[in-house]
Amino acid sequence: MSPADLRPATLADAPAITALLNEIDRIEIGRPETDQHTVEADLKHPRTDLTQDSWLAFDDGRLVAYGLLWDESGGERVDIDHYVLPDHQRTGLRVLSAMETRALAKARANGAERAVVHLHLNTRPTTDTALLAGRGWSVVRTHHVLRRALDPATDLVPEAPAGVRVRACATEADRARVHELYQRSFAEHFDFQPRAYPLWLDDIDAAGLDWSLVRIAETDDLGDAGFLLARDDREAMGWIRALGVLREARGRGLGGFLLRHAFAHFAARGRDTVGLGVDTANATGAPRLYGRHGMTVHFAVDTWEAVLA
Repeated sequence: MSPADLRPATLADAPAITALLNEIDRIEIGRPETDQHTVEADLKHPRTDLTQDSWLAFDDGRLVAYGLLWDESGGERVDIDHYVLPDHQRTGLRVLSAMETRALAKARANGAERAVVHLHLNTRPTTDTALLAGRGWSVVRTHHVLRRALDPATDLVPEAPAGVRVRACATEADRARVHELYQRSFAEHFDFQPRAYPLWLDDIDAAGLDWSLVRIAETDDLGDAGFLLARDDREAMGWIRALGVLREARGRGLGGFLLRHAFAHFAARGRDTVGLGVDTANATGAPRLYGRHGMTVHFAVDTWEAVLA
C-alpha cells in the first residue's frame, strides 16, 4: 500500500465511513447498526483535529480501514477507534501504528510521560487481535450491549415508588442538573473521565438529542437523585445512553423505575426494541438489574489497552 492511500478524514467522508462500519457490523453482529449522524458527530467533535487525529486507508479506491483518536483526559489517557476489513490486516496495522505515534505525542503534549490508550472492539472482531497482542495490547474490561423487545400493551409507564417523583428534562437548568447527576453517579465507574458541562454536551451530541426522553428522578429526602438519558435517533433500536443513580440513593428501586420509564416511552413511540451498554464488572449491580428486566446480550465488546512510552 502506498502512502498516498492513507489520508485524514473530512466530514464529507461520513457516508463512506458509515458504509465501512456497517460492513463490519454485518460481519461481527449480523446486521448494520451504524447511523451516519453518529459518525458525523464523532467527526465534528471540537476536541478532535481531523487533520492529525483521523485516518482513512484505501485499496483501489475502496475504504478498507478507518481510525479516529480523541483526547478526553487532558493527561495520559487517550482513546481510539480502529476499524479494518478482515482481508486488510496489514493496512489496519499501518493505521494502528500511526495512531499509537499520535497518541503518545498527544499525551506528552499534555505533560504526561506515557500514553494509556484504550480501544473498544467486538469480542469477535474483524481486527486480527493477535496483531494487537503482539504490539503489547491486552484486554482490560468487557462490556455487553444488551437489548429487549418492547410491547406497547405491557410496557406501560410505571408507578413511582413511595416518596419518588420523576420529571422531564425541560429547561436548561434541568440539563445542567442531569450533567451533575451524570458526573456524580458515574464517578467511580471504570475509565470515567470528568467533563465540564460544555464538553459533556458535545460528548452526548446534545444538539441531536430529543430532551423529552430525558428524565430526572427526585426523592423526598435527597432531592434529585437519578437520571435517564435516552435517545431515539438510532435506526436499529431505541437507545439508553446512560442511567445513573447517586450512591446514597441506591437500593430504593430508582434504577428499575427509570428503566421501565424508558421501556414505556419507546414502546409508545412504536419502537420494538431497546438497547444499552453495560460494564460486565459494574460494581453497582447494573447487569443484574437489566437482566431482571428482561434485557439479554446482543453482543460483547472488549476494551483493549496499550501503555506507550
